[in-house]
Amino acid sequence: MTGRSNVVKLDRSVLSAEQQEKLNQFKIKTRIDNENYLRSHPEIELLVGDFIRNVLLQRPVDVRDFAAGGSLTCLGYD
Repeated sequence: MTGRSNVVKLDRSVLSAEQQEKLNQFKIKTRIDNENYLRSHPEIELLVGDFIRNVLLQRPVDVRDFAAGGSLTCLGYD
């Protein structure tokens, strides 16, 4: 890791109780929707597994560049 982080810490105290509740419900719905999508597309698990295996085998210095460089193309996914 280079020590840099793109994570932004949000100050939730600026949200009203109603806004916080809406945000929480949105997060729950998003997670459920994502889970349903992943369950309906089992091939994604294979793609992610192949990508991780490739990262561990090749150990690129910059994983983001590796991923952006079409690392799945070499696995036969065009």
